[in-house]
Amino acid sequence: MTMIRKQAENIASVLSEGLPYIQRFYGKTIVIKYGGAAMAKPSLKRGFARDIALMKLVGMNPVIIHGGGPQIDRELKKHGLQTKFVSGFRITDPKTMKIVRRVLGKEINREIVDLIQKNGAKAFSMTRLNRTIIKASKLKTDEGIELGLVGKVNSIKNTAIKRKIDEGIIPVISPLGFNKKGECLNINADLVAGKIASSLRSEKLILLTDVEGIKDKKGKLLSRINKKRAMAILSQGVVQGGMKPKLKSCLETISTGVKSCHIIDGRLPHAVLLEVLTDEGVGTLISKD
Repeated sequence: MTMIRKQAENIASVLSEGLPYIQRFYGKTIVIKYGGAAMAKPSLKRGFARDIALMKLVGMNPVIIHGGGPQIDRELKKHGLQTKFVSGFRITDPKTMKIVRRVLGKEINREIVDLIQKNGAKAFSMTRLNRTIIKASKLKTDEGIELGLVGKVNSIKNTAIKRKIDEGIIPVISPLGFNKKGECLNINADLVAGKIASSLRSEKLILLTDVEGIKDKKGKLLSRINKKRAMAILSQGVVQGGMKPKLKSCLETISTGVKSCHIIDGRLPHAVLLEVLTDEGVGTLISKD
């Protein structure tokens, strides 16, 4: 048997395995937070855009919320600005916010839209509509530490997002919200994704990250956990740094009716498709029960 034939059989097997999932999720909304290594490596960026286009073309409704931490870090370094994180949140002063807004709202967002459209699906940048979509207020940490122009989501007005979905277009949303004063606030993309998933009553929330998923105290990957186990993991301090807002977002989201949340390894090629269309999936699945 030639290598080409083996590859063809593997592809056919994956497609066959994926059919029940395509049928199950046909017409369903799946919110995906895109970030980490998947945004940095050119081959992973192209692969992600292709996978999202495929999901749309087989009848699913992906909605993309993106981060941009590494890109922001590079730009801040160019301008001689230091980055400081507290509890997984970037402290954001006005100079930092100017760069954050440009990188997230313009550069990254437009690149994602362009890549998806090059793969045959329609996508739209929602950046100009963020002021009406994401209502926010300034955030303090649990310890009362002020973070500057960092926000939390107060509410989501999803009318414009739903309109794009109905038009057959993939919304691409940056994690920038606005408070009552009209200030633009930098919001953790995982938390924005969770709030949007809840607002849309999506079937799934998928968070891409740079690790395999959630691990226990011994470092073993947990492929599936329920709400009770996830709350225990948080309270025991098993997860730290950027994983904390991810897990908190998942817990809040499944409490609002979203069926499942998935924290997956974005370093894997086609991680989203592997999670959505295969029996095994990748990363950690979090469910209510």
